[in-house]
Amino acid sequence: MGFLERLNGTKHPAGGVTPRTAAEVRDVLLAVSGPQSPYRVRLAGPSENADLIAAWRIQHRSFGEDIDLRLIIRMRLDPHGRVVRALQEQRSSTQGRMSASREYSRGGGFSVEWTYERGTDGRRRRVTTLDTREMGNALRQAALGAGWTWRPRRFRL
Repeated sequence: MGFLERLNGTKHPAGGVTPRTAAEVRDVLLAVSGPQSPYRVRLAGPSENADLIAAWRIQHRSFGEDIDLRLIIRMRLDPHGRVVRALQEQRSSTQGRMSASREYSRGGGFSVEWTYERGTDGRRRRVTTLDTREMGNALRQAALGAGWTWRPRRFRL
C-alpha cells in the first residue's frame, strides 16, 4: 500500500478472503442498514451518479438551537478492480432565535456529540454518544469482509 493510499484512507481486505461478486457485495452493503440502525442504505436513482446511497439524518435541539445534520455516503462499485469507491457528504443547518447557519463538507469529516445527565449519585455522566463515523465504519467493514477494497474519495466518484 502506497503513501497516497494510506493518506486517502484506502483499506484492503485481509489476505485469504475470497472476493464476492458485485451483486453479492451490493446485497451485503444493503443489509448493513437493519431495523435498529439509525441510517438507511438504498439503491441510487439514475440521477444520483452512484450505485448505492447510505443516508443518515439527525435532528435535535441543543442549547436552544434546532440542528439538522445530514450525512450521505455515495458508493460506486467497480467489479473489475473489486473496489468500492465512497464519497461522503455532510450538510448541517443550525437555526436559533437570533441566528441561522448552514455548512457543507465533502470528504472524510465527522461529527461527535455527547449528552450528559446527572446519575443517581449526583455526578454528571455521559449517556449518549452520536458519532457519524459509525455508518462509514459499518459500510467499510462490510466491503472488506466481502473481499473488496474500500477507497474513500474526496471530490468525485
